[in-house]
Amino acid sequence: MKILIMGESCRDIFHYGESLRLCPDAPVPVFKSIKIIENGGMAKNVENNINSLGLETLLITNENYSNITKTRLVDYRANHMFIRIDQNDENYGKLSEEEVSHIDFEEFDAVIVSDYNKGFFTDTLLKTISLCHNTTFIDTKRVLGEWADSYSFIKLNSTEFAQTEPTLTAALKEKLIITRGAMGSEYGGTTYVVPSVEVKDTSGAGDTFIAALCCEYLKSRDIARAICFANECATRAVQKQGVSII
Repeated sequence: MKILIMGESCRDIFHYGESLRLCPDAPVPVFKSIKIIENGGMAKNVENNINSLGLETLLITNENYSNITKTRLVDYRANHMFIRIDQNDENYGKLSEEEVSHIDFEEFDAVIVSDYNKGFFTDTLLKTISLCHNTTFIDTKRVLGEWADSYSFIKLNSTEFAQTEPTLTAALKEKLIITRGAMGSEYGGTTYVVPSVEVKDTSGAGDTFIAALCCEYLKSRDIARAICFANECATRAVQKQGVSII
């Protein structure tokens, strides 16, 4: 099976270290970096997770993703994040209608759109993509509208759901999968619970969820089973440091 992934990507950089003193020039901690871990982030993280589950992918993303960085300084013992520094966040570019028109969508078993609302997609282009395949998933940070009507499943977290709730139609509500962290996930009026675990880092957990959801759905064609599997994978991910792969 092969999945088409479309969306913005970046490079996630984690500096794990320690702070044993305050700066003499200002009341801020002096951070000493001990270990650096880098990962492909956002849509690249979705791709990496799907590949780890054994499925083939094609990723259409911004070519300059390695120059767009999210750098985190984290205490390696307490796992406390001191700061996150984003660089070149305004340079994702735009996906064009022409690029989409050249895609052979019949080559793929499903399409995942990872829309971080950074300007890579327009509403019109998102609607066009949704009409090009009969199995489409979207994880989006924008307010939902008529452009989203034809997606098979729409994944939002609780904050994103609260933001878009006033705009929802009955048709859109039927497609929603809402992730609520320790409270599990909701779909079709059912809550899918997760076990209580120690959470070390939620970075990239949404990417893990949508990747696992799509993979299991393609295998079983059972969305409830797919949600349970996605919950399981995301729960494993948040127990690890950084942006982890299934």
